[in-house]
Amino acid sequence: DRIAVMYLGKIVEYTDADTIYESPLHPYTHALISAIPVPDPAIKKEKQVLKGDVPSPIHPPSGCVFHTRCPYMTDRCKTVVPELLPAPGTAGEEHLQACLRVDEISL
Repeated sequence: DRIAVMYLGKIVEYTDADTIYESPLHPYTHALISAIPVPDPAIKKEKQVLKGDVPSPIHPPSGCVFHTRCPYMTDRCKTVVPELLPAPGTAGEEHLQACLRVDEISL
């Protein structure tokens, strides 16, 4: 099965289900995965809490639509719309992501 992760109507990551759960590349995907409850209450899992309010989908922010809540945001993210591109080290449509900083951040 393949999963498309969307934020404000834009696909930010697209790949198979196992890859999404095991090694998400987009900061929003990472935050979503961290929010999944663990069945065993004795196991503690760190959740990534996103700051700020969800922007209006009618008037989305310029640049990357996730930049207003992204902990890795830079000035470039405010103006440049990231393309949905193959993830580093992959080819074709195996794993697509839309983050300008995918090569710089480690999730």
